[in-house]
Amino acid sequence: MKKLLLSLTLISLISTNLFAQFPGGGMGGMGGGRPKETTPLPGTAQAAPKGSAKITGYIIDSAATKAVEFASVALIVKATNKPVDGTVCDDKGKFTLAKVATGEYVLAITFLGYQSKRVDVKIVNKNDEIDLGVIKLSQTSQILQEVTVEGQRSLIEDKVDRMVYNAEKDGTNKGGDATDVLRKVPSLSVDLDGNVTLRGSQNVRVLINNKPSTIVASSVADALKQIPSDMIKSVEVITSPSAKYDAEGSSGIINIITKKNTLQGLTLNFDSSVGIRGGNMSLNGNYRKGNMGFSLGGFGRATYNVNGDFVNTQIAKSDGTSTTQSAATRNNGLFGSYQLGWDWDINKTNSITASARYGARNQSTFQDALSTIIKRTNGTNTSTIRDVETKDNSGTVDLNVDYTHLFAKPQQEFSLSAQFSRNDRKNNFTNIIRGVPDSLSRITNINPSYNQEATLQADYQSPIGKTQMIEFGGKGIFRQVNSNFTQIGNSGSLDYDQNIAASYFSYTLTTKKKYSFKAGGRYEYTTINAIQTAEGGTKTDINIPSYGTFVPSFNVSKSLKGGTTLKLAYNRRIQRPSLQFLNPNRNASNPSNVTEGNPNLSPEFTNNYEFTVNTFFKNTFLTTALFMRNTTGSIQSVRRTVEEVGKSPYILTNYENIGNEDAYGMNLFGNVNISNKFQLGGGTDIYYSKLNNNRDTKNEGWVASFRMFGSYNLTKGWGLQVFSFYRGRQVQLQGSQGGFGIYSLSVKKDFLNKKGSIGLGAENFFTPNGFKINNSIESSTISQTSTNTLRNMNFKINFSYRIGKMTFDAPKKRKKSVNNDDLKDGGSEGGNGGGGQQQQPAATPAAGGGRPR
Repeated sequence: MKKLLLSLTLISLISTNLFAQFPGGGMGGMGGGRPKETTPLPGTAQAAPKGSAKITGYIIDSAATKAVEFASVALIVKATNKPVDGTVCDDKGKFTLAKVATGEYVLAITFLGYQSKRVDVKIVNKNDEIDLGVIKLSQTSQILQEVTVEGQRSLIEDKVDRMVYNAEKDGTNKGGDATDVLRKVPSLSVDLDGNVTLRGSQNVRVLINNKPSTIVASSVADALKQIPSDMIKSVEVITSPSAKYDAEGSSGIINIITKKNTLQGLTLNFDSSVGIRGGNMSLNGNYRKGNMGFSLGGFGRATYNVNGDFVNTQIAKSDGTSTTQSAATRNNGLFGSYQLGWDWDINKTNSITASARYGARNQSTFQDALSTIIKRTNGTNTSTIRDVETKDNSGTVDLNVDYTHLFAKPQQEFSLSAQFSRNDRKNNFTNIIRGVPDSLSRITNINPSYNQEATLQADYQSPIGKTQMIEFGGKGIFRQVNSNFTQIGNSGSLDYDQNIAASYFSYTLTTKKKYSFKAGGRYEYTTINAIQTAEGGTKTDINIPSYGTFVPSFNVSKSLKGGTTLKLAYNRRIQRPSLQFLNPNRNASNPSNVTEGNPNLSPEFTNNYEFTVNTFFKNTFLTTALFMRNTTGSIQSVRRTVEEVGKSPYILTNYENIGNEDAYGMNLFGNVNISNKFQLGGGTDIYYSKLNNNRDTKNEGWVASFRMFGSYNLTKGWGLQVFSFYRGRQVQLQGSQGGFGIYSLSVKKDFLNKKGSIGLGAENFFTPNGFKINNSIESSTISQTSTNTLRNMNFKINFSYRIGKMTFDAPKKRKKSVNNDDLKDGGSEGGNGGGGQQQQPAATPAAGGGRPR
């Protein structure tokens, strides 16, 4: 691998001022690092009489015994009742008030959804250090005609650099997988195959707990099926990543955060669900004693009775030959995921985390009585009936080790991360003509493949004064991809090695006038060695030149009075093709519609521009984002008619760097807490898409999707939630894909002081016969229309129970809060993305900088 040369100097970064009363409002910029000295509240710090005393403490939820992140803490002079200083808690619930003068004070603690609390504090000596220990806040509760009203956290939050969907607050997520959860997230869209798009682009990086996996690189859709919805805490959508993130992911990053527990003690959580379309079960345990924690968990999911049918008609424009196909379809699958996590705070400045995960999938798809009728203009018509079975099995191993060192200066950190990940996959199919025993009537394809990655990474960050931060680091990613395929007349293999060396620099500046700037640059150098082996063993070197990529990013934000924030962002991204695009295996499970990858693909490059306005007033949150995305060398599917001697004409789909793809659109989302019991929200994503292959093909049109949700908390632990989603027609280079809708209703009852719950869920119950999706393809050689029907009405029962008790012990030492966000993933259609800046769960590594896809 060639030596990487980097010289980066860039200025200014985003670090939006904190809204303390907005739930989970984020801690401002400073490079995503955890503040060790919390930020003064505006309007108080300058008025505070200065001394040498210090006041510290921890704010926790009295019922859930968990930290209340970012609660407001005001220091009030007891005699005058005027605030003279203040701060906000960090993500551990810790607050610190430094340089406090002697005197008698009242500490006023507030946070949305909680009862305010006042604590008397007396500073006698100028160097006193007052540790108030744990201070418990109770959720808002008032009795009105014997009805209890309780505060609740917003389902959707806007943080400094991301939109957050709090999945754990949505009861309709019980008994599903990550696919069901992502459909509810603003700006995201998930089709019926599980392919995810962000603002209309599938080139998105998907992370799990800030860490990618080779299962995601192979197929996002498959990875999502291995994550139970009950275990998802939140989903973060990052559309303008900073230079610290890997350059991949043209449209942005999706970071799935699973539930975590960093409290002391032992717990065991059991969740299960059974329905007419599938069922799942999970068991997860956590144990923490002192400065060491362990976690162990397992999850299994089965899908069954997923039935449908399709009708497809295509006409060859060269001679008018028409081909009509129809079949009944069935899908069954078994999915499993098992993980072991360990973390150890060696001392107040050093910590190690490690995790191991194994995921498995066994999925079968059937096309029963696949009827093919070919009508030629010369009158020679043919027809066949086939049975097709496709088996798609895989196993994935992820190993992570992370080390973090904290310096004496707050927010100064150094981290090292190492990861190994491997996905082994086998995709086979058998296609048999009914009633013909001859072996020539049987079409088979055996396609084992693997995707392996090893990563080493180092990151460093340090503040400059109180308003600036620098970050820099380096990373090496070493990938090996292999695909072997065996079929009659077309066997071979692909060996594809890709190495990436990267380094980055980022600078942050926050001003007194509530402006935040963040700018940076990342340089990545890529080398590729690819060999394709054809039938008979002939090897061909695929000449793909090495290339360097510089990726700049710039973000600026401004906090206005009244709870409004303005954000302006620009970034450049790269999208390298994944195995799903590269694999030269010719998949002919349907002989009339064949797909094939292209190992000669080049990466595509995207420029993203975004302007966002977020407003929070009274009980309403509203966000509006305008965006523009320009992509060159866009990787798109291209279809053409192939005629071979002795065979019927068929449509071949492969992938090419077609040219340009532009999108101009808007995301609009609103969320209102009508009362402490009743919450409504909804929004729309709409954009205009233009595709042009710089030859003779182009297409354009409007694309829109809509979502709505509501929740109502009844008395005595009962809750009701509804959700609906509609995805409109999708514009493609050679046609369009039809829209579809999904809706659900759930009711849940908590018992035994919320240790357990039981619930009922219903999905698409007004459409027992399923819904139809109409697709079309139009090119210079073919015209095709198809209708797919999916029957997905579902009823299910959910049950969960928690055993054990956790306690909150205020740490005696300065604790780490490392963000693992400099990450790389792959999309379901070969896409890749970045990372998040969220603290890691105890079950997974949590070192800064993170690991690649």
